[in-house]
Amino acid sequence: MPNAQHSHMERLEPSPGVEVWRPHVTGEHLGFHDDHIPELQRLIAASMEEHEVADYWLWFYTPMALPLAAGLTPRGVVNDCMDELSAFKNAPRQLVQRENALFKLADLVFTGGPSLYENKRGRHPSVHCFASSVDARHFAQAGADHPAQAALPSPRLGYCGVIDERIDMDIVRGLATERPDWQIVMVGPVVKIDPAGLPRHPNIHWLGQQSYDDLPSFISGWDVCLLPFAINEATRYISPTKILEYMACGRPSVSTPIKDVVDPYGHVVPIAGDPASFIAACDEVLARSGGEQEAHVQALAQIVSRTSWDATANAMGELIAQADKRSPGARPVLEQPPEISPAREAASRVVRSQPAIAEPAQERVRAAG
Repeated sequence: MPNAQHSHMERLEPSPGVEVWRPHVTGEHLGFHDDHIPELQRLIAASMEEHEVADYWLWFYTPMALPLAAGLTPRGVVNDCMDELSAFKNAPRQLVQRENALFKLADLVFTGGPSLYENKRGRHPSVHCFASSVDARHFAQAGADHPAQAALPSPRLGYCGVIDERIDMDIVRGLATERPDWQIVMVGPVVKIDPAGLPRHPNIHWLGQQSYDDLPSFISGWDVCLLPFAINEATRYISPTKILEYMACGRPSVSTPIKDVVDPYGHVVPIAGDPASFIAACDEVLARSGGEQEAHVQALAQIVSRTSWDATANAMGELIAQADKRSPGARPVLEQPPEISPAREAASRVVRSQPAIAEPAQERVRAAG
């Protein structure tokens, strides 16, 4: 995190057996900027020495963190591809170069959905698909309606997640203008796009980033959950975590034709590719009878029952254990760091070999907020 008065490593323990090291650095630049790399390397080395971390794997969520591997000697390396980051707006120019290098270093590659798996499977001999899952118990405990929306009348249509170039603002605008009696609730941070360009109508409510703990109380108060994704390069390989979170709350959804929504869930999620058809699909959901609603809730529950982050974490852990047996032991993975230059919105983590096996699953869950 930037803008610290002095550089230091914050240590968090969000759950038993999981430690998160959050570096704080001086300066206003975000991500793995040139100015931060030497200090990040120093903080990681000092923390590893202090906590006697000598037997570990490296787990990367972004290739932009690759320079931090210089001088480290892990037992193995995981490249966890959760998005096609090079397709995102303002993607750093070095991202593809570092991704190529990371594929060469990695022992295992995980992908966050089927489309991304198909895109990456030919680039490494050990690529594995781990589509999004859900903490069903968390989202089943909605409690009272969230105060930020409690005063809004029904029907309410809502979205939660990052609000960036992947959101089709024409659909959001169309919902508000064509159905002025609908309340459109948008929960999530606005990034990489100018907030001044967001559609502004009395019935659109931009509520900003909210706590992961509060998401069930938002979602459960919506009559229709929205996945209004634009169809562009940035959404070509996405596998939205929020679809299962919506389902775990027992709420119906409407989506644009995102492949990783259409293929597994098109039989329970209406698909619409333009504002007019999207509005019509929402009309259809709102017009369902009580019996139709109950049957739909049961269908969603069956889907949710077949997935869990625990199963994902266990499967990842088994692959790591198998690779660890084949490994000759700790080795330097990067003697010289690749080209360093400004980068944004990235994260990586030094993962202890045994206690933090479940950490990737938890991070995938938290990313949904």
